[in-house]
Amino acid sequence: MEKQKNAVGRRKEAVTRVFISKGEGKITVNDKDYKEYFPLVYLQNQVEAPLKTAEVTNKFDIVINAQGGGLKGQAEAAKLGIARALLEVNPEFRPVLKAAGLLKRDPRSVERKKFGHKKARKSFQFSKR
Repeated sequence: MEKQKNAVGRRKEAVTRVFISKGEGKITVNDKDYKEYFPLVYLQNQVEAPLKTAEVTNKFDIVINAQGGGLKGQAEAAKLGIARALLEVNPEFRPVLKAAGLLKRDPRSVERKKFGHKKARKSFQFSKR
């Protein structure tokens, strides 16, 4: 059994630590099966995306620690983490994963609220008099 590899994925406020080792395709998030942790199918697809792209769905066991953010942020952070971990295991996956856009950290995050405004961009109602 070779040593497990790890990587980190982030998105918005979520941070996931991903540990990958040879196995039969179990994905565990915070000690739960990922299908239980991410009940929405499209979030499950996010987590599976890198594995499907590299066509290694049943070759690795993955353990994920997710913190911060919401379910969606965590799922997308896991996606980036898994993609990075796969590169650690086998650098030849790079062109495939890169073409699918799975190695890019999504830079969008919440814009700060400005003073004199209700939210980041929304202003209070303007009254001329």
